[in-house]
Amino acid sequence: MIPFNVPPCVGTEEKYIKDAISKHKICGDGEYTKKCNTWLEEKTGAAKVLLTTSCTHATEMAALLCDIKPGDEVIMPSFTFVSTADAFVLRGATAVFVDIRPDTMNIDETKIEAAITDKTVAIVPVHYAGVSCEMDTIMDIAKRHNLKVVEDAAQGIMSTYHGKALGTIGDYGAFSFHETKNYSMGEGGALLIKSADDVEAAEIIREKGTNRAKFFRGQIDKYTWVEAGSSYLPSELNAAYLYGQLEQADKIFDDRMNSWNKYYEAFKPLAEAGKVELPTIPEGCTHNAHMFYLKCKNLEERTALISYAKENDILMVFHYIPLHTAPAGQKYGRFAGEDVYTTKESERLVRLPLYYGLTDEDQAKVIDTVISFYNK
Repeated sequence: MIPFNVPPCVGTEEKYIKDAISKHKICGDGEYTKKCNTWLEEKTGAAKVLLTTSCTHATEMAALLCDIKPGDEVIMPSFTFVSTADAFVLRGATAVFVDIRPDTMNIDETKIEAAITDKTVAIVPVHYAGVSCEMDTIMDIAKRHNLKVVEDAAQGIMSTYHGKALGTIGDYGAFSFHETKNYSMGEGGALLIKSADDVEAAEIIREKGTNRAKFFRGQIDKYTWVEAGSSYLPSELNAAYLYGQLEQADKIFDDRMNSWNKYYEAFKPLAEAGKVELPTIPEGCTHNAHMFYLKCKNLEERTALISYAKENDILMVFHYIPLHTAPAGQKYGRFAGEDVYTTKESERLVRLPLYYGLTDEDQAKVIDTVISFYNK
């Protein structure tokens, strides 16, 4: 079976994990955590990056920094993973879902303003497949309405919007290093902070509400509980695994991009014949080859394609079930405006195997299988 995903591994991970163990420092904020933070800061230009236990927790931290309270409303797409909403729902906010654009599967920036009420406090654009939302428009709306912007860039590391790294354009951004992402630590994430003024508050939240970070920097002679917080620090073992991949980030990027481009070229004839739709990369955006998807004619065709691929020992997958149609989505949120594209487009989309180290032979089999399905 050709798998949908294989977690990345470049070969130095075990060495770095053993090194962390030998130094008797395997809890959070050790040498490898700091190396990862520094690498991410230098790569993205964020004022501060803090490694976390997950992208979910990074977004929860952003919700705390935005001071989300019960009764607040937060605008986001319904076509996203549950964590996007969970981080704000846990603070008592209502998730206000807005329709997506059919070209990028990102939030439709032209529908955001109509969803704003006097309870709206934040906008959460989700950069689907590592392709940026229309951030200039979103930031303009946020500025005019005095709203915070939290970028869900779970899939967006190494992607840019008009030269700016995703996750650094809004007030806060969140990366994921889950095993399905381009760079992985098993479970993990990172919070990106735009303003240096927010760094101390973020450190306190991340350190269980204490000023422990200042203590370890020698800025205070003892640390204590100063604010509400939680434990968002990942293990040094996870950070050591990730750092090996960050050192070879460009190699992983090039490998995935090569596979993405091969898919795109191979399926152009199917797209030109009107049998499938290919991903769209808007002008001014660079993506990271996080995923390659096709859009089938409808749900029935997608189901048949996935089944045909499985018969040929290839695993293809789909996602997401739109949040506004889920039980929790109906309990904790509402859809603003009309669902023109969210459900329809989500039912057409199928994801193909794409991972670091995908062989030419396996990719050729995937391509031949898809073409064979449509030729039939």
